[in-house]
Amino acid sequence: MIVVGGEALIDLVPAGQPPGALLPRPGGGPYNTAVALGRLGAQVAFCSRISTDGFGEGLLAGLRAAGVDVSLVQRGPEPTTLAVPSLGADGSAVYGFYAEGTADRLFRLPDALPAGARALAVGTCSLVLEPGASAYEALLRREAARGLLTLLDPNVRPALIADPAAYRARFLGWLPSVSVLKLSEDDADWLGGRVDDWLAAGASAVVLTRGAKGLAVRTREGAEHSVPSPAVAVADTIGAGDTVSAALLHRLAGGGPPDWPDVLAHAARAAALTCTRPGAEPPYAAELGAG
Repeated sequence: MIVVGGEALIDLVPAGQPPGALLPRPGGGPYNTAVALGRLGAQVAFCSRISTDGFGEGLLAGLRAAGVDVSLVQRGPEPTTLAVPSLGADGSAVYGFYAEGTADRLFRLPDALPAGARALAVGTCSLVLEPGASAYEALLRREAARGLLTLLDPNVRPALIADPAAYRARFLGWLPSVSVLKLSEDDADWLGGRVDDWLAAGASAVVLTRGAKGLAVRTREGAEHSVPSPAVAVADTIGAGDTVSAALLHRLAGGGPPDWPDVLAHAARAAALTCTRPGAEPPYAAELGAG
């Protein structure tokens, strides 16, 4: 089983008509990653705290529809976090948040993950917003020490980070517990480091998403690989990075030495399909074919 830890929220996206109208859509990097894993056919559980409000019920329904185990989901009466994405000229998303006093911030460290857990993914807002951020950090450290494969996707949201220097220092402190650090070029620029620095700090492998240029990986052992992105008609890039995280875990969690060209190609195909439709709509296994 792959466990994905982090926030589930509601994206308020433009409805088109009437002008200024917004439509609620399920979202949050970890939520999208869990749904993508379920659609790819992985055995996956979501570890989070979700509101008992109407939005929360909808989020749970989306997880169940994708075949995601929700037994690790905590519930609370606080409201659901809301995010308002806007699209840049290149289709990339910038987010504003309504996150004060919301349910996902009150996540508590679970006593244990299921006995069959082999991998853990964490990241995005959940590692920023306290007090939940400290609980997710403790989960990452505990499960890494137990030998689980761990994936960290910082998925940086600057609007939520009050003290960038403190966050960057904390980020470096996570890396000894990280098997795979997955981040975008924008994340890398904001964090201000280099791949070699992150490998030296403890990460076993760093996967960099480069938009239309594809994906690249460098490992602590010195291996380097890259693959191009398939050419597609892009609707938007919402959820593409989360789909990459899911596809990486889908290939890596089986154990054994990674076949990185295959792993990256699988992730690039999955992310490209996500980009062909509006919103975070990751593909199903059948859409990716035998490759």
